[in-house]
Amino acid sequence: MSPDVLAFLAWMRDERRASPHTIEAYGRDIADFLGFLTGYQGAEPDVAALAALRPTDLRAFLAARGGQGAGAATRARQLSTIRSFLRFLARRHGLQPLALAGLRGPRLPRPVPRAIAAEQAIALGQEVGLVHATPRAERGGFQAARDIALFTLLYGCGLRIAEALALDIGDAPRPGEDAALRVLGKGGKTRLVPVLPAVRAAMAGWLAHRPDAAPEEPLFLGARGKRLDPAIAQKSMRDYRRLAGLAEHATPHALRHSFATHLLGGGADLRAIQELLGHASLSTTQRYTNVDAAALLATWQKNHPRAGRA
Repeated sequence: MSPDVLAFLAWMRDERRASPHTIEAYGRDIADFLGFLTGYQGAEPDVAALAALRPTDLRAFLAARGGQGAGAATRARQLSTIRSFLRFLARRHGLQPLALAGLRGPRLPRPVPRAIAAEQAIALGQEVGLVHATPRAERGGFQAARDIALFTLLYGCGLRIAEALALDIGDAPRPGEDAALRVLGKGGKTRLVPVLPAVRAAMAGWLAHRPDAAPEEPLFLGARGKRLDPAIAQKSMRDYRRLAGLAEHATPHALRHSFATHLLGGGADLRAIQELLGHASLSTTQRYTNVDAAALLATWQKNHPRAGRA
């Protein structure tokens, strides 16, 4: 590798704290790009040649990679790597930065959220209770109550996992209260979410294990008494869904998707769902119309007498 490439990868490691896997991928991306330029321009490019590149040169590289079978995600990542590398070269050698602002990468398809069935979401809490219904465990009852409260909150209020785990004891909804749950979402924006009786009941079961907790303490705790880590919540969900026979896409975030999808299927207004989810843009919420349309199509194909006929 050239000294410039090595310096860039060292900068990514030391300044940007990139992982070894990321640095290895960046090294391959730059090697692909420099190899293409060597054949494209007839000589191995030096700093001056790289500084003279045009957006059309980068488009030619992306087209060549597409012709070699590289997918849109791979080409988008390689373009991001090349942008970072060329900006690094401009700073390192005092060159004028390339005009890359107008160069767009391949469009990546936005994944359609995958929800789980309403009866599966409801049965999840029952599965959690069965897993921990053993005589060995006071701790088991503690964890069961915590996980039931957490998963019921995610499905009943449509929270992101990070939003739920950021709550404190003083934020917890309680039985007999009518107050909405105040949630701090992305961008520091606060929203109010109505709380179902089932959520308040699950939360009461969990708070019974925390009778002396101060309002400023974390609502959901891990085994060591610290705020519950998202990775632990993800692992718990994996364990429960396998025991319950749920699909692998049944994750904590799928409970949020399910909240929105089931509201939409029940006739809720899209703008209202946007507010409940805390989406800044309605276009983000509109993805759920694709999910609901898919469910409608599946129902039609299953039940309509002319479905599947010419």
